[in-house]
Amino acid sequence: MTTVNGFIPVSELDQPQQDLPNPKDFSVEELAQALMAKLTITDKDWHRLKSNRKARASEQAIAALVFLLKNQPEEALPRLQQAVNWLDRSISAPPCETHGK
Repeated sequence: MTTVNGFIPVSELDQPQQDLPNPKDFSVEELAQALMAKLTITDKDWHRLKSNRKARASEQAIAALVFLLKNQPEEALPRLQQAVNWLDRSISAPPCETHGK
């Protein structure tokens, strides 16, 4: 990709990478679910990311988007609020149960 003043022109951002599947081949729901799978914090990464506000907010925000796309706004709303709470620092990760009190 070529850059102009250090930025990638928007026209080039819209072009699919040669080795990646074309996003236009998938539904919006499939793309959102794939992104949710990528952003979900797994058991393996839990201790490392449990207090990472960006990771936690991203996980909740994409889950909310998936529910919105499935026409389930009542499920989306608490997840959006949770994402906001991570970003505005009004919540924190609870202590890990496996490490004692």
